[in-house]
Amino acid sequence: MTEYLLAPDPGDPKLTNRVSGTDQHGNGIETNVVVERPMTLYLNGQEIVTMMTIGDYPDYLALGYLLNQNMLRPDDTVIAIDVDEEIDVVVVRTERRTDFEEKLKKKTLTSGCAQGTAFGDVMEVFESIDLPRDERLHTSWLYALTRKINTSESLYLNAGAIHGCVLCEQDRPLVYMEDVGRHNAIDKIAGYMFRHGLSPHGKSFYTTGRLTSEMVIKCVQMRIPILISRSGFTAWGVDLARQAGLTLIGRAKGKRFICLAGEDRIVYDSDPETVPEESHRVSRKGSLTEDVA
Repeated sequence: MTEYLLAPDPGDPKLTNRVSGTDQHGNGIETNVVVERPMTLYLNGQEIVTMMTIGDYPDYLALGYLLNQNMLRPDDTVIAIDVDEEIDVVVVRTERRTDFEEKLKKKTLTSGCAQGTAFGDVMEVFESIDLPRDERLHTSWLYALTRKINTSESLYLNAGAIHGCVLCEQDRPLVYMEDVGRHNAIDKIAGYMFRHGLSPHGKSFYTTGRLTSEMVIKCVQMRIPILISRSGFTAWGVDLARQAGLTLIGRAKGKRFICLAGEDRIVYDSDPETVPEESHRVSRKGSLTEDVA
């Protein structure tokens, strides 16, 4: 865990509840259940959205959401981020005056968990972005990344029912965020990169969730040219990745993966036969966890 700049804290008592129930034999059991709570986001004096989230890193989530919806510009000066946990509100204040009344009328619900949203001008920005063509992904890095990420301590291993997203560089996972919606997890990373001035150069992105249109759009908006998942693809996600020149890799488990876009960035420098198959992952408390779709 020491190589992460930021990693999940599954021991945080605010993120899970201990709940009693029965198992398939009728025996009494206790298990960890992920907590979700509403968080209402304001930009200056304007209410933007209420989202369901586990509630960690509300500042990164707020910044990343605004960036990925083109409400916050990369050159904007954020003068304050006020978080009120008692009423579940976060307020982002910028030096630039903002008014998105008309923009908020034109939004589309996406396939993201807990109802992700995208606004009408997002595609205009998406179509104007040129991803760098000289970035490369070595298969040795890919195998090392999936092994490190899938064995890291996480809420997913502790309680399940959650998505994870990881910002990576070569074979090193840097920033690992989790949330009930994969769009929240990727927004948290976008917010972290903005807050800490972290460049997308040389980076790749890993998600436990499906490679949907929304994940592709947000990855492209963050200028990250490589997107990897242990899960599968949607047709529109593949189409958009090909349009943007994004390298799209899915079903990355053990020695296996499938690339459906941007395969020219892959450097095959590792023999898959030398890579062990992925074993069933076991939580710290010894119970098998399910795959996240």
